[in-house]
Amino acid sequence: MTLDLPLIWAGLIAFAVFAYVVLDGFDLGVGMLFPLIDGTSNRDTAMNSVAPVWDGNETWLVLGGGGLFAVFPLAYAVIMPALYAPVTAMLLGLVLRGVAFEFRWRTERGKVIWDWAFALGSLTAAIAQGFMLGALVQGIKVDGRAYGGGWFDWLTPFSMTTAAAVTVGYALLGATWLILKTEGDVQRRAFGLAPVLTVALLVGIGAVSLWTPFLSAHYAERWFSYPAILFAAPVPILALLAAGRLMLSINDRRDVEPFLATLALFALCFIGLGISLYPYIVPLSITIADAAGPDKSLAFLLAGASVLIPLILMYTAYSYWVFRGKVDTKGGYH
Repeated sequence: MTLDLPLIWAGLIAFAVFAYVVLDGFDLGVGMLFPLIDGTSNRDTAMNSVAPVWDGNETWLVLGGGGLFAVFPLAYAVIMPALYAPVTAMLLGLVLRGVAFEFRWRTERGKVIWDWAFALGSLTAAIAQGFMLGALVQGIKVDGRAYGGGWFDWLTPFSMTTAAAVTVGYALLGATWLILKTEGDVQRRAFGLAPVLTVALLVGIGAVSLWTPFLSAHYAERWFSYPAILFAAPVPILALLAAGRLMLSINDRRDVEPFLATLALFALCFIGLGISLYPYIVPLSITIADAAGPDKSLAFLLAGASVLIPLILMYTAYSYWVFRGKVDTKGGYH
């Protein structure tokens, strides 16, 4: 049996992107919530909850972007010019967040400056990623084998909506992560923010979901034609169940379930995105098969990925296991 290498690689890159979204998503969420956490010691606790894992979480962004460049060069050549502005903003935001993360611990007088830099960098990266998602879903103009649109095609009412939804989603991930990893004042503050963020995220998901089928006949067919609807219908149903479970677990003041329910909600939205986009990698212009490099190159790269990805997964799992449990005000775990 011949392996469908482009499809396998599309799945691997999709997995890397999803891993980045959920792992770095709660990092960014904690950063965005930073100004809403009172007291230096409480902010120290919030930052310590992500300190052991935040830089490792960004590994998946490198893997996703590098994989796209190596395996789907045509898609990379079209997507990057279309998204130069939000990609640049995202990278600058991540750099600012990283610098603030390190410098905040090395000053007392200027700590408030780096607190706001940490929040601003996180917010910038989250908004930029939301614009990138919206620009991809609404479709990218292609002229031959190159980007055929303008500098600001990514800036539309739809992409603004997705940017708002992604930003709120990351903030909710951050809040539920703090519920999972902290105690005392920080956890109480996170419990107070989580219900509002949950409602806002559900509104955002609903708006994007209802809007998407009207962007293209392809999307409408994916969600409403028969028999496609038989495969698509369980996704929104499960999403509603996950949202209900999230609200109940927050109301019951549970530690673990809010974060897991939020992850489930993100996973179901990601599956819904895949249903909409397949078989395109550059919606709605270039398919996965058309954008892929030669099979020999894909096979060669897959051999390396078969070693690299398990190593990354093992390292990630080990780091989360080592730093499991609640974090205290001194940065220790118990």
